[in-house]
Amino acid sequence: MPFYENVFIARQDIAGTQADTLADTFAAIIEQGGGKVTKKENWGLRSLAFRMNKNRKGHYLLLNIDAPPAAVIEMERNMRLNEDVLRYLTVRVEALEEGQSVMLQKRDRDERGDRGDRGDRGDRPRRDRGDRGDRGDRGDRGDRGDRERPRYAERVEGDNEGAAQ
Repeated sequence: MPFYENVFIARQDIAGTQADTLADTFAAIIEQGGGKVTKKENWGLRSLAFRMNKNRKGHYLLLNIDAPPAAVIEMERNMRLNEDVLRYLTVRVEALEEGQSVMLQKRDRDERGDRGDRGDRGDRPRRDRGDRGDRGDRGDRGDRGDRERPRYAERVEGDNEGAAQ
């Protein structure tokens, strides 16, 4: 039988236990169709990227499924009919991963303790803000660097003299 991973998002206003019950309901549908759910993970209440049906958050749940395609189609049909399910996605995979998913591993990490000393980048010299040279030096911005701009007052006086004539 093929392997599937299913992630669905339940409404934010249901309790966490209700979301787990919802996952159990969908697992029962898979088992009635001749398959089995090898893993159920509740990723918890998370913020959505955008509002869905007036919800800003949702309960994310993952199901690893080993079932025939007809059972998965029936489960998706029930997900479409259930008002508590905002979105779902089922993907066929070559093998089911064992242990925790990446989403739960991310939660278990230390607070960036394994990053070590970052230091300088090493591939380019570091410049301080005071290391820009004088304002006449424009660098790679063309050949404007050697000429000086007139001050605002001088430009205004020059424009007025030309306009009076």
